[in-house]
Amino acid sequence: MRLGAVFPQTEIGADPAGVRAYAEAVQALGFTHLLAYDHVLGADRTRHADLVGPYRAEHLFHEILVLFGYLAAVAPKLELVTAVVIAPQRQTALLAKQAAELDLLTGGRFRLGIGIGWNYVEYEALGMDFHDRGRRFEEQIELMRRLWAEPVVDFEGRWHRVTAAGLNPLPVQRPIPIWIGGSAERALRRAARVADGFFPQRPLEGGWPATLERMREWMREVGRDPERLGIEARIDVSQGTPDDWRARADEWRALGATHLSVVTTGAGLEAPGAHIRRLEAAREAIAG
Repeated sequence: MRLGAVFPQTEIGADPAGVRAYAEAVQALGFTHLLAYDHVLGADRTRHADLVGPYRAEHLFHEILVLFGYLAAVAPKLELVTAVVIAPQRQTALLAKQAAELDLLTGGRFRLGIGIGWNYVEYEALGMDFHDRGRRFEEQIELMRRLWAEPVVDFEGRWHRVTAAGLNPLPVQRPIPIWIGGSAERALRRAARVADGFFPQRPLEGGWPATLERMREWMREVGRDPERLGIEARIDVSQGTPDDWRARADEWRALGATHLSVVTTGAGLEAPGAHIRRLEAAREAIAG
């Protein structure tokens, strides 16, 4: 099980020196990868009280793909993981191009985690339809994989059209691994059907053992090998004890997780150095 860290978007601050110090420390501590969340805009909660997600205008978010271009040079040994880019609110060919560039800059150490999101305010501002996002999502995956694998593509879908055009340069990984995040049954079925891996959030009825077995069965139904599906779990180390963290990590090991990332946000750690110290304690507890 590969051990990574979750970039503390909302608590890292806007100082580039702090961002650099944090990434360098994650690499020096021996974590294999760095995972980051994505939001383009935060909505004002006084005007959008109906939004159900946790992030609003007051939460700082570095733009994830630009950030990773910087981190590819700052911490070149780390695999960089988006978890997740809200794909349907972005132009598909442009997202494919950005992902290919990141894959080149990291020497093939890049995973594109994608999801459909919950923030209709972002969709509106980016000129994309919030209501058909799930239906467009799978077509996006199909097109991106074609663009990463073929120098010139002809593609005619319901929402996308590419006429004799392609990316140059192509990525190192062909195709780049696509991981899916989500908690609804529809999202888990989609991950089982088309993804290289998935990010567990909330299990279906019966808990994670039953949920994972259902996903394996869905994979077998479409002729896929369940052993080839990656699982990236996350554990909260902002609270609890090292023994708690170790127990949660052991649970995910037993469930067959291939990757595990630790989350330090939420503990009131106000500077990159405080997050780094918590990461050091978590790594010692989990890997030791």
